[in-house]
Amino acid sequence: MGALIIEGDAVLLVERGREPLKGYWSLPGGAVETGESLETALRREVKEETGLDVDVLNLIEIFERVTRDEAGAAEYHYILMDYVCRVTGGVLCAADDACRARWFPRNEVAALHITPGTPAVIEKAFLWLAANARNW
Repeated sequence: MGALIIEGDAVLLVERGREPLKGYWSLPGGAVETGESLETALRREVKEETGLDVDVLNLIEIFERVTRDEAGAAEYHYILMDYVCRVTGGVLCAADDACRARWFPRNEVAALHITPGTPAVIEKAFLWLAANARNW
């Protein structure tokens, strides 16, 4: 699960401190624990990685990511659900498996060393927010 946390013309990203994709910028988020609701899991993961509290507003994207090893065998296989979220509190600081957390202007995202598919879902979130600004 990933959190699309947007303020103004900037999106919050974390640099992954562990595999898979160590060193890539990505959306804050992570795995659901047994018995945990999706929204509770996302709020917990965002808090653990960024120090921020969020409200979950809307599901933006569901997609599948398979990471392969050097021999071409599937090493990681994830079904990712990305939600637009709004900051409600906390203090930004990277923690858990994120080594950095930073706001990036929308126009800088495509040039980053970023997880595959992330720039497109970020753009989709900006478009959703523009179309739904009055509703939240």
